[in-house]
Amino acid sequence: MARRAHMGVAAAAVLLVAVVMVCVSEAAPPPPPRPSLPLPHNSHMITGPAGGVGKREQQLSCKDTKGKKKGCMAKCDSRCPDQCIVMCPSCKTFCMCDFYPGVSCGDPRFTGGDGNNFYFHGKKDQDFCIVSDADLHINAHFIGKRNATMSRDFTWIQALGIRFADHRLYMGALKTAKWNNDVDRLELAFDGTPIDVPAQLGARWESAIVPGLTLTRTAATNGVRVQLAGVFDIMANVVPITERDSRVHNYGVTKEDSLAHLDLGFKFYDLSDDVHGVLGQTYRSDYVNRLSVSASMPLMGGAPSYVASDIFSTDCAVARFGRNINTGISMVTARAS
Repeated sequence: MARRAHMGVAAAAVLLVAVVMVCVSEAAPPPPPRPSLPLPHNSHMITGPAGGVGKREQQLSCKDTKGKKKGCMAKCDSRCPDQCIVMCPSCKTFCMCDFYPGVSCGDPRFTGGDGNNFYFHGKKDQDFCIVSDADLHINAHFIGKRNATMSRDFTWIQALGIRFADHRLYMGALKTAKWNNDVDRLELAFDGTPIDVPAQLGARWESAIVPGLTLTRTAATNGVRVQLAGVFDIMANVVPITERDSRVHNYGVTKEDSLAHLDLGFKFYDLSDDVHGVLGQTYRSDYVNRLSVSASMPLMGGAPSYVASDIFSTDCAVARFGRNINTGISMVTARAS
C-alpha cells in the first residue's frame, strides 16, 4: 500500500487563477494552472473582461495555418462563460474542469483522480470533507440558494479549511454584493493569522515556520497559488454568480449577494491508499466508480458521510486524519438518490 512520506512540516494549499482580459491580440494572458498532461500546442485561452466589466463571452479567432480549413470564431461554453480553452483550427472549447484532475467549478463539479467528472451538491451553510488522509485533511464550506421548484439547494464552495500537522490554512471568498474584479475578495489565513500579500501579479508569501509552504499571486486580485513542496498544489479563482448566470439558471442572485465562491483545482503528490472524502476517495487504487458516467450530470450521493461540524473539524464519518493504520475498506461510490 502506498504511504505518504512522514511530514514533519505542514501542507499548504494553492490557488491559481488567470484573471485577465483576453482578446485576439498579441498580448498573452497569465499562464493557466499546469494540467496533469500537457495541453496540445494548438490550444489557446479565453478569459473574461478585466475589472468584471465590459463585454462577456469573449471570442477568439482560429485560423488554420495550413490553409486546409476556413477560419472560425470560438467562445466559451455556458458552463464556463468567463474562462475556457480553445483548440484551433476546430474551435472546440473546453472548460478548465475538463482538463485538470481534482478541479471543482460551478455547482460543485469535480474531476476525480480516476479522470471522471461528477457533481456533489452537498448542502448550503454546511461543511464537507473533501479529502481526508492520515496527515492531510481538507474541508469545504458550501453556500447556496434554494430554488422553490427543486428539492435541493444550488450550491458552491465558498471556502476551504486545510489541516496538516498542527497547522490550519484557510482560504475563502468574501461575501460580496456588487462584484468588481479589481477589488480583491480573497481571504487567507495561516494558523489564525491573516496572510497579507501585496495586490500585484507575482507577489509572494513564504512561511517562516513551514519549509516549502508558499503563496503566490497569479493575478493582482482574486487569484493565488499556495504550494507545499511534494505534498499538494491547490488552485483557485474567486468568482461571482453573474446576473446573466442567475437569469439563465434561475439561481436567484440578489443585489445584496453575488454569491462569490471558489473555482478550485487540486493536485496531490503522495496520498496514501487509505485516503477518503468526496474527492479523496477517487485517488485510491481500490476505488470503484459506480456513478452513471454517461449521464449529463453524474451525482455522488452519501452526503451524510462527509458532513463536518465546522470548516476545520475532522469529525466526518469517513475521516482519516491522524490515523496511521489501514482499515482495508473497499471504496465504492454511493449512488446519488
